[in-house]
Amino acid sequence: MNAVANKILFNLIQVLVVMGFAPLASGVLARLKEMIQSKRGPSIFQPYRDLWKLFHKDEIVSEESSRVFRFTPYIVFITPVFVTLLIPVLTNYPLFFAFMGDMIGGGFVLALGGFFATLAAIDTANPYGPVGASRTRMVGFLAEPVFMIVFFTVSFVAGSTIPYIVQGKWVSPISNFFLPSHVLLVLAFLMLILAEGGRIPVDNPTGHFELAMIDESKSLEYSGRGFALMKWGGQMKMFVLMCIFLNVLVTPWGLASGQTIGAVLLAIPYVLFKIFCFLLVLVVIESSFSKLRLFRIAEFLGAAFITSVAAMIAQIFLP
Repeated sequence: MNAVANKILFNLIQVLVVMGFAPLASGVLARLKEMIQSKRGPSIFQPYRDLWKLFHKDEIVSEESSRVFRFTPYIVFITPVFVTLLIPVLTNYPLFFAFMGDMIGGGFVLALGGFFATLAAIDTANPYGPVGASRTRMVGFLAEPVFMIVFFTVSFVAGSTIPYIVQGKWVSPISNFFLPSHVLLVLAFLMLILAEGGRIPVDNPTGHFELAMIDESKSLEYSGRGFALMKWGGQMKMFVLMCIFLNVLVTPWGLASGQTIGAVLLAIPYVLFKIFCFLLVLVVIESSFSKLRLFRIAEFLGAAFITSVAAMIAQIFLP
């Protein structure tokens, strides 16, 4: 009974880490980009100030909107929290809710938040919302096959779609890390993170020109608490995708192997260090490319799909 209680506690700690450090990761990424461009940039804690300010502002809701618009921020906020219960954020052993859903189920849950955000963008009768929503659905339509192929390939190797089991099969022994299929999968998933996170070269999260918006258009009509939940949910989604990428496919070391609270807390700085290193990679990518034109995004995600299919073929036919 004590072991079960500990695993529930560790799950709650994982949720608090994702909720607490997701805005910080966003702030660090924004500050690094400004430094690369020889600008001073905002403080890394600016996202916390923005959330605090938005939670204390009045919320204005369009008279044309329905209940979908009102409850969508809560769905966008809660879906990354739910996925956090399923994935290894701090531990390399399954926690209490680990078998409640697999990688494919987690992907569908994250997609559910995006689906309702798209509906909410259309719901207010603002002409710019549907334009951005249609573009978001185009990106999602092209990204979902990549998700499916990536998850199929990793489950084919591991014999399971549970993230903790996949993690152990892919990188233990270490020689598996350098398999062609694994390298191609890592590349495909990285391209997927850029698309799902609304990063350059797919989208520019710092651009606020309505006709060019993709991901940002989903929260265009929100204000106050609703806007805060949308921003916080988007930051947590990005943080969760980075945790899946790093802790399952790339660098699972640094996670807690002992079932004590001290071991779990000690894993937090290791995970944050890995995420910081990944943010450096994102900064290099975003500073080296410009945003693609709309119809070139299909080529980018098509390349990700081909890469994931090549990974599956390499895993099946190469020894």
